[in-house]
Amino acid sequence: MSTPILALDAVSRRLAGRMVVHGLDLAIARGEVLGLLGVNGAGKTTTLRMMAGVLAPSAGTVRLGGEDLYEQPELARRRIGYLPETPPLHAELTAQEFLTFCARLRGLARGAVAAAIDRTLERCALGEVRHRPIGALSKGWRQRIGIAQAIVHAPELIVLDEPASGLDPVQALKLRELVRGLGRDHAVVLSTHVLPDVAACCDRVAILHQGVLRHTGPADGAAPGALRVGVGTPLTAADWAALAPVAAAEPIAPMRWRVRLRADATPADLAAALVGRGVGLTELRADDTPLEATFLAIAAGDTAAAA
Repeated sequence: MSTPILALDAVSRRLAGRMVVHGLDLAIARGEVLGLLGVNGAGKTTTLRMMAGVLAPSAGTVRLGGEDLYEQPELARRRIGYLPETPPLHAELTAQEFLTFCARLRGLARGAVAAAIDRTLERCALGEVRHRPIGALSKGWRQRIGIAQAIVHAPELIVLDEPASGLDPVQALKLRELVRGLGRDHAVVLSTHVLPDVAACCDRVAILHQGVLRHTGPADGAAPGALRVGVGTPLTAADWAALAPVAAAEPIAPMRWRVRLRADATPADLAAALVGRGVGLTELRADDTPLEATFLAIAAGDTAAAA
């Protein structure tokens, strides 16, 4: 990956004396939609708020285009679009009036506002309601206006927290199409509980559990070139890093790991290294686990679910 639009380096956040997000490393490129998954309380919303520049990390660095977001907080206003789970709408304004307000708030020059609003209304298919009060619109329309306010200033990064929450199936389908389209020109982070949204919208997925990043990979769940390894002895990430054939390892369940090998290593080399360390090897195969099984195994900590 060239310089990513967004990069989180060892990012942690403590709230009310509790570590909510711990040691998060993650990068997102332009033209990519990243799905952020996790059960309630996994740390998703806290992570999104740090990505969007509205919450500072307790430790680590958030970089936008290589620049520290918290040394230059004005970057968030100009270069990030953020939709929280409850859109920050003004019910008494029309869609056009609200987007005009948002465009000026994000620093668009007065002469550029009208064109930006027309472009955004068209992209979000809001033309027929542009002059209607927001308070009189359905939830589906309001969600679209929420996304519109996040993109009206053509940001590099768009952060969406549960944008399909509460929508009916038809509204959700239209919203997926919109998010997929945004991913062609921007870097997009999408938090959702709905796995079909991930399959429909996302290129890549990251799964948080108890504030720790437990998995990253393609949105279909398969990890090309990765191995599913079951061990009979508990291992740590440091144990895996000490094995010569291993390039990276991430836990799936207490005794199962997803392992990527170095370019010059083979599965036989890995098996020999584990046996040489006295580690019982219970499984060694290509990793082709569907996303749902991976998510449930991580969320539940259930070894059987990961099989």
